[in-house]
Amino acid sequence: MNAPYIITRRRFLERVAAGGAISAAGTWEGLGLSQALAQTAQATDYKALVCVFLFGGNDANNMVVPMDTAEYNLYSTARGGVAGGIALDPATLAPITPKTGGKRYGLHPQLAPLKPIFDAGKMAVLANVGTLVQPITKAEYAVLKNRPQQLFSHSDQQQQWASALSQDIARTGWGGRMADVTGKLNANNFPMVTSLAGSQLFTTGLTPRSLAVSTTAFLPAGFSTSATDVLRRQAVMDLQNMNTGNAFVMETDDIFSQALAASDILNPVLTTAAATDSLFAATTLGTQLRQVARMIAARNTIGLKRQIFFVSLGGWDTHTNQIAAHNTLYGQVGPALKAFYDAMVQLGVSDSVTSFTMTDFGRTLKQASGAGSDHGWGNHQLIIGGAVKGQEMYGKFPNHTLGGPDDMSTNGRWIPTTSVDQYGATLGKWFGVADSDLATVFPNIGRFNNRDLGFL
Repeated sequence: MNAPYIITRRRFLERVAAGGAISAAGTWEGLGLSQALAQTAQATDYKALVCVFLFGGNDANNMVVPMDTAEYNLYSTARGGVAGGIALDPATLAPITPKTGGKRYGLHPQLAPLKPIFDAGKMAVLANVGTLVQPITKAEYAVLKNRPQQLFSHSDQQQQWASALSQDIARTGWGGRMADVTGKLNANNFPMVTSLAGSQLFTTGLTPRSLAVSTTAFLPAGFSTSATDVLRRQAVMDLQNMNTGNAFVMETDDIFSQALAASDILNPVLTTAAATDSLFAATTLGTQLRQVARMIAARNTIGLKRQIFFVSLGGWDTHTNQIAAHNTLYGQVGPALKAFYDAMVQLGVSDSVTSFTMTDFGRTLKQASGAGSDHGWGNHQLIIGGAVKGQEMYGKFPNHTLGGPDDMSTNGRWIPTTSVDQYGATLGKWFGVADSDLATVFPNIGRFNNRDLGFL
């Protein structure tokens, strides 16, 4: 169980404060969480968000390619052409035409399974989104004004995408904070945030505990279902029932007890085959999303009305050999996202579950020396689900002229025209985050004019 920066720790703070060790007064009350949670009524409907993080920096210039002749020519020239470069042959792309805008685009060939979802109006593209402190112009960037910190650093940009904080040290993520302010929509205290990709900043909040589960089972370290471990578990539980009077020990015991209780509920779900399993290929991403589908299918057993999930796929730092790498990577992403959408349709909850992509940053439009691309900034993302106002491109697709108005350099590093804050706030509003709580989840949202991009 992942439990950093969490407040059912409130009891822990109260115990320590009562003993005179520290004062907990106002520690988290300044965030307004207590008031928000107290005023929120339990939800009667079900909704889930599924974050699909592509670690390494996905080159979405080859995920969504402009197909109109003039724009494709700019794209192809910058990418070194089809023969010997990293431009994609337009004949191989899966064509998509947004309902508005009058432009044509093509999805990477391995994303062809997603074309029917786009054409059915259940998938949208959000163009040129990235980490921002506030809206920024090319001129401001040139004089070092309003820049996010450490723009081209993998670890820093991953944290900024996960936290929606581009000039501060992050200890919580916006997925976790979203759970903070919507926790009372659930009828019980079972963790509403689950990562299938280990402990993650995105899932870390202040109030609810989040789960980090494997793709096979959820058991605390050192425990299994063997007869020996059953006895060991009972011995541990007996030790936990001993009141030591030490606040640190008591809080640790509480966390471990909740981990064991959660495992009792989740293990049958995670280890039992489900009707939707056959939809998923046995890939890294496919297996994670299969487990998410199992948990959503068991939502009534678990007793949650709101859930947030995190899954991931690495390998996107494509400085070299990008064409072959993308064929493999998108070869997972396309089928896995299609299978997950189909599973939600089969479960009858497609209108209630929205999946969306994130990644470190975009990459240069200009080809790098090793038949790859270098670190960039703004990037395109996909949003999929029955509630999506799809067959559309949201945001502003960048002008592909190297050194042009949307390029912060001469290599095709796009200056974002939409912020992570706006992206997340649109998802959050649909999920049930009150407008008055958006600034708690996205502290910089007030710097942007539009907090609802309209894709849900």
